[in-house]
Amino acid sequence: MEFENNIRVVELFAGVGGFRLGLERCSPCFETVWANQWEPEKKNQYAFQCYEKHFGHSENHVCDDIAVVKERIPEHDLLVGGFPCQDYSVARTGAQGIEGKKGVLWWDINDIIKARKPRYILLENVDRLLKSPSNQRGRDFGVILRCLADNGYSAEWRVINAADYGQAQRRRRTYIFAFHNDTSYFKEYQRSEPTDWLTTDGFFASTFPCTIQQLSISVPNFSIALEKYKDLPTLSSEFKAELCNTGAMSEHTIYTLTTEPIQEIETTLEQIRLQDQVIDRYFLSDERLKKIEYQKSSKKIERIKPNGEPYFFSEGAIPFPDFINRSARTMLTSEATINRSSHVIEDFLTGDYRLLTPVECERLNGFPDDWTNTGMPERQRYFMMGNSLVVPLITRMGSELLEVMRTPMNLTMSIVSPSLQCE
Repeated sequence: MEFENNIRVVELFAGVGGFRLGLERCSPCFETVWANQWEPEKKNQYAFQCYEKHFGHSENHVCDDIAVVKERIPEHDLLVGGFPCQDYSVARTGAQGIEGKKGVLWWDINDIIKARKPRYILLENVDRLLKSPSNQRGRDFGVILRCLADNGYSAEWRVINAADYGQAQRRRRTYIFAFHNDTSYFKEYQRSEPTDWLTTDGFFASTFPCTIQQLSISVPNFSIALEKYKDLPTLSSEFKAELCNTGAMSEHTIYTLTTEPIQEIETTLEQIRLQDQVIDRYFLSDERLKKIEYQKSSKKIERIKPNGEPYFFSEGAIPFPDFINRSARTMLTSEATINRSSHVIEDFLTGDYRLLTPVECERLNGFPDDWTNTGMPERQRYFMMGNSLVVPLITRMGSELLEVMRTPMNLTMSIVSPSLQCE
């Protein structure tokens, strides 16, 4: 079969299009052939409207429950998406076999992978995914890796702090890159030592240079685990592992170690701060200033448990105002409300304290100015950025994907041309 000219991309849980924007900035070779964004129980689908504002209306841009429309997904080469960190446990259901918890989006991803078998998968999640749930650390990620292995994939993961690689926000996220075992990339992986792959040769090591901190020990070997955990429900109920910030899985064996980033010069809050006049509503009145200053201060408050036992609630201080010569803290969906996590900066022109504007929040994630200024309420603009990823990281990964996908491929599965000339 002839190879396709472009890399066919399916974008799940697309939000306002961070994955697509990042890949298309890298190369026009990335062709999004289907995308899905849907907020359950929401009358106004602001994220989807923003997505179509920038990428156009199409029957392949779908605003509906992924569980309902996943069978409509076309053949594709690369599956991307950011999905929620949920409870990924599974259970036996008698004659029905295995069933994950309803509404957990991982199982929809798993169904898509089973049905379409994309050659490559790039997913994003919160950094705590590796440690969830708290009473059985590593189980949820173990379930994901087992599903990928059972579907014929190998995978890498890496927890990446965007600020370590030149961005304006200290945003830590877990990225997963999976590749089918029929690819030449898998053969390259087999020729490399796992430690070398994770620190110099692999997808994330090539994209985001790092050094090894320490080898982990007492991490279960998945080839042995398969004998111990005879099926997915057994693994779900028994698997527990201390997974490090870097790792790989191949042929049901997990390798994991702790790496340190080779840090690049970070972008600072000062560099993304607006330098023209900012309207009054972003500035803090004396009353609001006192409230937010108190919330950011260290405190020790006596409280009472439901059983009547007293205890002290403690929390440390957060810098006030935020250091303008450093990268921002992690932006949350509550950004610019009067709360402990919101950033407070000195205005460029007046020196007065104010909150971040929506445009500054877009800059923290590497979006163009006014990307979310598509008619949605301002509160939603902040929410979208608190939920989004850092776009320039995706662009960097896209460049590495082009290199990966330019390598000679087995002809057993269709993919892009090995002689891609896209820039």
